Amino acid sequence: MLAPGRQRLVFPGLVALLIGSALVAVAVGAVWISPWTSVRLFAWRLHLAGRPAGVPASTDVILFQLRLPRVLLAAVVGAGLAAAGAVFQALFRNPMADPAIIGVSSGAALGAIVVILAGGGAALGGMGVSAAAFLGALATAFLVYRLARLGPSVQVATLLLSGIAVAAIISAVISLAMTFSGQQIRLIYFWLLGGLGARGWQSLAAAAPFVLAGTVVAMGTARDLNLTALGEERAAQLGLEVERFKTLMLATGALLTAAAVSVAGLIGFVGLMTPHILRLVVGADHRRLIPASILGGAAFMILADLAARTVVSPEEIPVGAVTAVLGGPFFLYLLRRERKAASVRA
Repeated sequence: MLAPGRQRLVFPGLVALLIGSALVAVAVGAVWISPWTSVRLFAWRLHLAGRPAGVPASTDVILFQLRLPRVLLAAVVGAGLAAAGAVFQALFRNPMADPAIIGVSSGAALGAIVVILAGGGAALGGMGVSAAAFLGALATAFLVYRLARLGPSVQVATLLLSGIAVAAIISAVISLAMTFSGQQIRLIYFWLLGGLGARGWQSLAAAAPFVLAGTVVAMGTARDLNLTALGEERAAQLGLEVERFKTLMLATGALLTAAAVSVAGLIGFVGLMTPHILRLVVGADHRRLIPASILGGAAFMILADLAARTVVSPEEIPVGAVTAVLGGPFFLYLLRRERKAASVRA
């Protein structure tokens, strides 16, 4: 953890990283749009200045109809997954908890896929997919928690095994659904691979309110999340209604995961890497860790999506593959470190 004096620089640095990442992601593509041009167009759209001279109308379309909504959606998805990871890691008192690793993302995807195949995407005023994703994520979170709990705590091994087992069952159900999906099989592949291509303002409007609500709850309960680090018995002695709080946090993590998965599909390891790395910088106090994870997750996802659409340009690779390439080795490193720590304690 950094010294207190340097910690004051972390949040301004994360904000600068997020803004810089967004400007670069908006600029890079088949057509280059300079950051200065983007700033001038933003000012024009906000009625702060006149339309920039010499900027073609096609640039306006590319910026506001293609790149900007995608960049903002990447930020929302990254913030939601990182916040969910921080919540689950605090709740399980386990630094290896992640929405994808413990199967919550798979549960959300299954819920969304079932509704898509049933033709219920337009239900609930167009929020049928998001609602089903939330229910799938919530049910999976509760199931994994119940399976992994041994006495008063959740052990690393049982959490991972429970998550892997539940995710395997969900994958089998998804494979079965694909067998009977017919023309909708491409939609299912979207959920499995994860991506932000061909998503617009509508997807952003669908996900942002839920991510905002989840992050507000997570930040508002940061002090109580700190208490859970002391153990359930000690937290209860300090006045925390433990069971009620766990239910709230499971629902919050499920909501954040479902909001991200409902628009971007399965994207793993963001909720594992971001809180873990930032915990080394800002410490374990969730009053600092959760806001830092939100900013860091948003910037990380913007950069990952930028890599996904530019590394093999003009082709595009799924952003879930990019995060897996980065997160897989990181997960193995954490697993090895936990194994060494367990052997030392033994």
